[in-house]
Amino acid sequence: MALVIVAVLAVVVGIAMPGSGHVERSLVIGKDIRQVYDVLNNFRRFSDYAELTGSDPTIKYDLSGKAYGPGAEISWTGAPKKAGNGKLTIASATPEFDKIDSAVNHAQIVWNLDSDWRGSDKHFTLDLERTGRTHKLTKVTWAYDVKYGFNLLNRYSNLYIHGAPDAFIQYSLTGLQSMLASVKNVDYSDLVPYIEQTKPTPVLLVSTKIDREGGLDALNEATDAAVKLLQDTAKKLNVNVTGPRILVVNNYGDQTFTFDIALPIDATTLTVAGQSHDLTTEAAPKAPAEPTAAASAAAPASAASTEAPAVAANAPGSTDKYGRLIIDQDVRATMMAGGPALKGEWVGTYAGVPQTRDELEAYAQTHGYKYDTVVNRFYDILARPEKIDTDNNITQYALYDVYLPLSDAPEQTPEQEAGIQPPALDEEQAPASSSSSAAPATAGSAAAPAEAASAGK
Repeated sequence: MALVIVAVLAVVVGIAMPGSGHVERSLVIGKDIRQVYDVLNNFRRFSDYAELTGSDPTIKYDLSGKAYGPGAEISWTGAPKKAGNGKLTIASATPEFDKIDSAVNHAQIVWNLDSDWRGSDKHFTLDLERTGRTHKLTKVTWAYDVKYGFNLLNRYSNLYIHGAPDAFIQYSLTGLQSMLASVKNVDYSDLVPYIEQTKPTPVLLVSTKIDREGGLDALNEATDAAVKLLQDTAKKLNVNVTGPRILVVNNYGDQTFTFDIALPIDATTLTVAGQSHDLTTEAAPKAPAEPTAAASAAAPASAASTEAPAVAANAPGSTDKYGRLIIDQDVRATMMAGGPALKGEWVGTYAGVPQTRDELEAYAQTHGYKYDTVVNRFYDILARPEKIDTDNNITQYALYDVYLPLSDAPEQTPEQEAGIQPPALDEEQAPASSSSSAAPATAGSAAAPAEAASAGK
């Protein structure tokens, strides 16, 4: 009889318990809403902040569905008493990513959950709200909702909603905050980057550096000297320059900017010192390449320099420590590696290119694209030179294609999938004023370095 009474009471209590559950936690994160939105609107960074990874080191993730936005999926398998098995699917994201600008103060993303937690219609709702005095912070409210129906065991599980679901939210929010702290704090909302499959490109190159306090004048002087040297070398080698100059970033320091200037050529085999040599891709540098005297703006192309590395042992026709073919004391030849690269455009003076690099890197970080700027460095191509009138006024800004090589990324960015096109560039367009800088332009489908159309600085 006592057992019957206990059973009846259990049923009555179960029926009286709520048919749904809800728990939420909030945290203010020191990033703009667009960056937080992008991280949560794909699952490529999920393992970097989700509590599941910390609680179960044996867990394995699998991405499926779309790369970004509604339809993106991640599933996992883990230890039964730890992470277990489960799957998340992005159900909705409002507003759409390309509508999030400085005027948008709220966004919401919903993840549907399929796991061994009890109940049905399980989902997480992530509300993002601008906050802070300058509206540069984002308050993230992460909620979990579940329906129990009339299943008594499910209804009793509501007693434990502040167990695993609550802990998952709290620890994941903390992980999200830590992960976002490593993302470059720049606004890339005006950038429309594309992922391009670039082709391996044979180039001649020379290393150089400038003091950053010298500004654009020092950069232009060093670049002009390097380009002239490379053009003369190409003639001596009887090869043709096939495109505009390429600048490869070695180290953009606080005081010194060290970089390579390269020109694409039409030969993958060069004859040096009477021997034929096939060009190969360079090895990962152990340190930024030191500039040579010939390419330095501070000295003539053929002048000697106490800062130049010793080259007596490096005879023409041998290779340097990066695996590049030595043409002479100053010039090297190599194959620029092809593969996927995140591309953006900048219209203006070169002063805006470093900002574009930062925007591309922040975009790659929030979208989960993998890269290594030590092994595969940033580079930019002068796709269109600026025009200057007889009074030395800029009548048309230069166009720079800026590239971040990627090692793991989807085939397209969300902008590409959505068919968002770069704005048309008027070839004769003059800058609004000499004191204003152009906004970052979008990335288009420009050719890889080997396919560029014209030679020059």
